[in-house]
This record gives sequence, structure tokens and C-alpha cells, in this order.
Amino acid sequence: MTWTLLTIAIICEVIATTALKLSDSFTRLAPSVATVVFYGLAFYCLTFTMRTLPTGVIYAIWSGAGIVLIGLIGWLFLGQKLDWPAILGMGLIIAGVLVINLFSSVEH
Repeated sequence: MTWTLLTIAIICEVIATTALKLSDSFTRLAPSVATVVFYGLAFYCLTFTMRTLPTGVIYAIWSGAGIVLIGLIGWLFLGQKLDWPAILGMGLIIAGVLVINLFSSVEH
């Protein structure tokens, strides 16, 4: 259940960050409300993951996955450009998240 909640937190954070971009500095109501609601849900889900995983590991996975997903959404849907250094950096983030998930025994 911990990993499911972490996944939900990541998805909520990505939705919230995308809505934040679409809110146009909180001048558009629907994206502004979505930003607040989904950030709230993301943090709520994170509180449960902290019962079984170390905070540093949670944050590394949450922020790393969020960075990559937001980068992809910006590129695919918002017309933002990714150059090779950005793509390489995101690849390294993915590698780091995989190392944590596949080789670390951090659950307690």
C-alpha cells in the first residue's frame, strides 16, 4: 500500500503542477482550485508513506518522478522544448530512482 500511495502522491503532484502552469498566476479559477486540491492530496498521501519509508527516499522518488513527468508533459502538451542536457539529466534522475527502488532495502 505504501508504494501505491506514493504513486498517487506523484500523480497528484504532477496534476497540481500542470494546473499551476495553466492557472496563469492564479488568475484562472478552475486550474487554481485544481492546483490547491491536488497539492493537498499529494501531501496527504505522502504522510502515509512516511510511516514505512524514510523521508529522504520518499522525497527522492517523489521529486525525481515529478521532475521527469512534468518535463514530459511540458514537452508533449505545452509546447516546451527539451534539449539534450535536459533529456540526459532526466535519464539520470530515472536511473537514480531505479537504483533506489531496485537495490535499496530502506523499508522498515
